[in-house]
Amino acid sequence: VLALRGGDVEAELRAVGVPVVSLGLCHPPKAPAAMRALLREVRCFKPDVIQGWMYHGNLAASLAWRLAAPQARLVWGIRQSLYDLRREKPLTRWVIRFSAWSSRRPTAIIYNSHTARAQHERFGFCEERGMVIDNGFDVETFSPQPLARAEVRRMLGLEPAAPLIGLIARYHPMKGHDVFLKAAALLARRRADVHFLLVGREVSPRNPALAAALQHPALAGRVHCLGERHDIARLTAALDIASSSSSWGEAFPNAIGEAMSCGIPCVATAVGDVPRIIGDTGIVVPMGDANALADAWSRLLDVPVETRRAMGEAARRRVQDNFSIESVADRYARLYRDTP
Repeated sequence: VLALRGGDVEAELRAVGVPVVSLGLCHPPKAPAAMRALLREVRCFKPDVIQGWMYHGNLAASLAWRLAAPQARLVWGIRQSLYDLRREKPLTRWVIRFSAWSSRRPTAIIYNSHTARAQHERFGFCEERGMVIDNGFDVETFSPQPLARAEVRRMLGLEPAAPLIGLIARYHPMKGHDVFLKAAALLARRRADVHFLLVGREVSPRNPALAAALQHPALAGRVHCLGERHDIARLTAALDIASSSSSWGEAFPNAIGEAMSCGIPCVATAVGDVPRIIGDTGIVVPMGDANALADAWSRLLDVPVETRRAMGEAARRRVQDNFSIESVADRYARLYRDTP
């Protein structure tokens, strides 16, 4: 794996025996050195397939293919929707436009949702190269954990029966934390027992973008921000409802698939392929609609616990049947092996 910049995933890959080279591309002045390192590593490795990952990774993969390994098959991976180019950073807009222009070069363009594929092809990406391979989930790691409910509530200082609604997402405007917290305030006025769990990088009262919303009187003592964590499977399995409030950018939210794998019913906004992913095992609401989000949470909390449990079991079966990591890995392997 050639990483454009460092990150937590490097340690995870190395732990399972995958060699990782970090190119250190953190600042524009380092770009020439990073590109030289990229070409050097590719020439040394002599790949049969070069897989890019997301817009900037696809651009780097294309340069490596063109200049260092023209004999290889080039594959792009696009893992986000494209609702509005203006929401992207200026450099990313340029990369997307250039990618659309050059999108006949890769052997295949893999999208992780049908929505993302349709949006990019409307923008000019080559239709003949496009295909969809869904995200895959490890249903052994993400599985029901009967003890997690009591453990996490004890950690948070909550009553054992306290309803807990969670949003597992790094802080970014597209993730819709503002919508989630507006909906939380609405529901908190209706129910005195419900609590909310926020987990993710920069999800903290110290984040100025969240601080004001967290100070809402109805949410006093009801929102628990844990920041970035590495026990996501346990935290997810402790929820009564998992939620996603994204307003753009998402194609196939991993947090939704992970929650479904844990047997937790989901309420999520209709971004990307969320309606197809959840099916009839949860509730999908319009993007940006805090009232609809709060109403959906309320509906799920009002049904008997056994009904929610049955919804969660159906959600887990849906992941096992359609989105297992084994089936997704097999599709990638067949693509790499069989594509001319």
